[in-house]
Amino acid sequence: MSEQPTNEPILGYAPGSSERQSLMEEMDRQMSEVIEIPCIINGQEVYTGTTTTQVIPHNHGHVIARVHLAGREEMEAACEAAVNAQGEWIGIGLEARCEIFERCADLLAGDWRMRVNAATMLNQSKTAFQAEIDAACELIDFWRFNCHYARGFHDDFQPLVSPEGVLNTTDIRPLEGFVLSITPFNFSSIAANLPSAPAIVGCTGVWKPSRNSYHSNYVLMQLMMEAGLPPGVINFLPGSGAEITEVALSNPDFAGLHFTGSTATFQGLWQEIGLALPGLRSYPRIVGETGGKDFVVAHPDCDRRGLLVALLRGAFEYQGQKCSAASRAYIPRSVWDAISADLISEIGKIKMGDARDFTNFMTAVIDKRAFDKISGYIERASQRDTCEIVCGGGYDDSVGYFIQPTIIVTTDSDSESMIEEIFGPVLTVYLYDDEDFENVLEVCDKASPYALTGSIFSSSEENVQKAYEALRFTAGNFYINDKPTGAVVAQQPFGGARASGTNDKAGGPLNLLRWISPRSVKRTLDIPQDWTYPFMGADE
Repeated sequence: MSEQPTNEPILGYAPGSSERQSLMEEMDRQMSEVIEIPCIINGQEVYTGTTTTQVIPHNHGHVIARVHLAGREEMEAACEAAVNAQGEWIGIGLEARCEIFERCADLLAGDWRMRVNAATMLNQSKTAFQAEIDAACELIDFWRFNCHYARGFHDDFQPLVSPEGVLNTTDIRPLEGFVLSITPFNFSSIAANLPSAPAIVGCTGVWKPSRNSYHSNYVLMQLMMEAGLPPGVINFLPGSGAEITEVALSNPDFAGLHFTGSTATFQGLWQEIGLALPGLRSYPRIVGETGGKDFVVAHPDCDRRGLLVALLRGAFEYQGQKCSAASRAYIPRSVWDAISADLISEIGKIKMGDARDFTNFMTAVIDKRAFDKISGYIERASQRDTCEIVCGGGYDDSVGYFIQPTIIVTTDSDSESMIEEIFGPVLTVYLYDDEDFENVLEVCDKASPYALTGSIFSSSEENVQKAYEALRFTAGNFYINDKPTGAVVAQQPFGGARASGTNDKAGGPLNLLRWISPRSVKRTLDIPQDWTYPFMGADE
C-alpha cells in the first residue's frame, strides 16, 4: 500500500495575500480574451466550425469562449480512439498511470491553480473560496487519493487461500471497452474526476462536459495533457448529450457510464442502455449521482446559533447550486421563533454580485434556463395560501442571472418547493409543534424521492440516535450538528441512493471498484499426471 496522501490545504485569499493578487490578475487575463475551444480526439485538437459561445453568468454579455461542437463523425472517432488506446494504456501499468495523475495533482497545486480557479469563477460564477475548495483542493484530492486506493487493490483483493501445489491470484483488470463520462457544470472537480477515475485503473473514455462549463473543463483537459496523458485515453467532446449517448451505445465496446446530472436524464440513459444490451460486448457499469432535496431537521434542544449558520451556509453558498445544498428544513416552532429574526437579518447582510468582488458571498445562477426555473418556484410559492416568503424573493437577469437568497415558510409539508429539487438559493421551512419530533422524522423520510444528504441538529445524543435510525435510508451523507454540504475526499465519500443515484461514493475506493473487472488466476505447481481418482479403485 502506498503512503496515504493528505488533503490539500485550502488557501485563504485574504486581503493583501499573494494568492488573492495572483487570482485577480488571472481573472483579468482570462476576461481579456475569447478562446477557441476544440474537441480533443486522440490527442488532437479538432475545430468543427459548428460553434456556440460561453458567457459569464454574472455578466452574460461577456463572452469568454467560442466552443466547437462535436458532430456524429467526431463522436464516432472519439469512441474509436478510446478503444484503440486501451491496450497501450493498460500496458504501461498502474504505477505509470498513477504517476501521470499525481503529476496532474502537482500541477494543479502549483502553477495551474490560479488558471483553473479563475476559469471556474468566471465560467460557473463561483466565489474565490468556492472555486478554491472545488476546482483546486477537491480535484487534487481526487487524483491523489484515487491513485492511493488503486495501488491497494492488488494486495487487498488477493485470495485468502492457496493450497499446497497451487498459487491463486487475482488480476485487477479494467473494464473492456470505453467509459462515457457525462459531467455537471457545478463542480469542476467532479467534471474532471468522472473521466479520470476510470482511467487510473486502466479504462479509456469519452468525456461529454456540461454546456455550461466548457471553458473550465477545457482548461482541465489541457492540464491533463500537459501532465502526460497519452492520446485517446480521455477524449473531450463538447456537444449534444443525446447524440453522444446514441453514438456510444451503438458501439459494441461501450463499457460503462459515469454520470452526474439530473435524475430524469439518468433514468432515461439507464433505459437506453438496457435497450442497447443485445448489441454490446458486455454488461455496462452504470454509476450515477443525480438529484437531491437535502434536509435539515432540528430538535427543540438544538444549538440555535449553529443551526442558523448551517441554514445560511448550507442553503445559499454557491447560490444553492450544490447537489447537497440545504433545500428543506423541519424546524420546531419554538426554535423558529427564537432564530428567524436573526436569520433573516444575517441573510440581509449577504452581498451578491460579480465573482471578482471578493466581498460578495453569492454570485449568479448558471444560465437563463436555471433562472427561469428557480424564479418560477418563487412566484408560485408567493401565490399559495400555504406559503409565505419571509426573505428574499427578488430576481433580476438584466446583467447577470441573479436571484436573491430566499426563504419560504410553509404549513404544507408536501408543498411543491418542499419536495421538488430547485437547485437554487431557495430554502423552504416547515414548522412543526415541538412535541412532534418523531412524527416529523417520518414526514422527512417519506416527503421526497431523493436520498442524497441531510442533517440533524440536537444537543441530545438520544435524539440524534432517533434521527439516525429513522432517517437511515434518507441520506447517503448524513451530518450531525452541521450543514448537509461540504463532503471532503477520503473523509466523507459522497453519494446518495433512492432517486439520488447509485451511491458509489466518489472520494472513496468503492467508486474505483466499479471500473475494474477482476480475473481469478489459478497456477498449478504440482501438475496432475494421473487422470484417475482414489474412489475409482475396486473393492478387494
